[in-house]
Amino acid sequence: MPTTAIVCGVLLILVGIAGTVAAISNGASFGTALIPIYIGIIFVLLGVFARMKDNLRKHLMHAALLIAILGVIGGFFSPGIKGLITTGKIGDMTSFSAQAAMALICLGFLILGVKSFIAARRSGAV
Repeated sequence: MPTTAIVCGVLLILVGIAGTVAAISNGASFGTALIPIYIGIIFVLLGVFARMKDNLRKHLMHAALLIAILGVIGGFFSPGIKGLITTGKIGDMTSFSAQAAMALICLGFLILGVKSFIAARRSGAV
């Protein structure tokens, strides 16, 4: 699971960089484009520390799943996606794409994490 956290973190960092570059090139504000980068850095750090400290792995992965939940909520309930749901129109495609990608990456990590915890519980590793 720590490797999965690191991979998802790197993906989020790449999404954030792409969103920031696209926002700057469009002359738009890029403050919210940095959010996936911050979440990605947290994922990477939690994954690296979980690899280094085996006795803290379970706690660190629970923290990563909590961050993933926040990423899903923040991504799916962001202004760009809420605007699509309420009006049927996408205002800024760059921010919409970055928000949707962040939400989907965090959702995928959340699903994999829950499956991992269920498998660990069934195997008696907990």
